[in-house]
Amino acid sequence: MSNTATPTPATTSRVDGVARVDGASTVSSDAAGTTQIADGVVAKVAGIAARQVPGVHSIGGGASRAVGALRNAVGQQDHGQGVKVEVGETQAAADLSIVVDYPLSVQKVADDVRQAVADAITQLVGLEVVEINIEVSDIFIAGQDDDDKGDKADAQRVQ
Repeated sequence: MSNTATPTPATTSRVDGVARVDGASTVSSDAAGTTQIADGVVAKVAGIAARQVPGVHSIGGGASRAVGALRNAVGQQDHGQGVKVEVGETQAAADLSIVVDYPLSVQKVADDVRQAVADAITQLVGLEVVEINIEVSDIFIAGQDDDDKGDKADAQRVQ
């Protein structure tokens, strides 16, 4: 005899109006069985797609980038850094924080990120993307963040 009771959902997300407890979406197919896709997988797909867009210097706000720098120093990279996702059974929504290279158009880079992330989630994960919010947390100006290199150049010029 099998148990057919299902757990009562504890939370609801904004996508699908579907309640989720386990942090994974369930995708059905014609074959027997289901596939569960964890939220972290969708976040990684979104992060990788966003990083590939020209003009994106980095993903995440200041604190997130600092933690990411520490992870990179020990040989681990978090592809989902700066990405938050909500995943339903058939839909997904994402929030990304990016740093844009100066002097590129911030709006164009944000639009390109939105398109790249939507395409990647749809093609790789098979979910409909209902919303992608982009926060531009900073502008990267080449040479401004490289204080050590500037000091060395000044020292060589003075000699």
